[in-house]
Amino acid sequence: MSEEDRAAIEAFHRALRASSARASRPRRSASDLQRLDRALADVVVDQGWQGPAAGAQALGAWQEIVGPEVAEHVSAQRCADGTLFVQADSTTWAHQIRLLTPHIVDRCREVLGSDLITAIDVSGPAAPSWVKGPRRVKGRGPRDTYG
Repeated sequence: MSEEDRAAIEAFHRALRASSARASRPRRSASDLQRLDRALADVVVDQGWQGPAAGAQALGAWQEIVGPEVAEHVSAQRCADGTLFVQADSTTWAHQIRLLTPHIVDRCREVLGSDLITAIDVSGPAAPSWVKGPRRVKGRGPRDTYG
């Protein structure tokens, strides 16, 4: 093979690599670009995630809805089918939130701008569990040793 043939083959390989590199990059125009928030909104609508996304918005805005003092003692846990599930750190706070439920639902409408939240399910602190270990014996439990 002559030097000219090798140079021609080398030039051909360089041109081939350059064209494949150009072909692998998608060509974009200004009309293809869009804002990230619009793209995400389109994905949410296409997938039918409006309800869960709105529920997540309610969880994120919980402190704004009830204020920092109440949010310190009552936390939003989840949102499903228009019901916001919250957990209080004491029975007193749970009772207070139950009394304020209509006002909190109205405040949710104001902050979120929709009727996403229609009810609030309040739970108090969990009772201690006396179950220890993987097995359990039926019976009265620790109460029968107190008396």
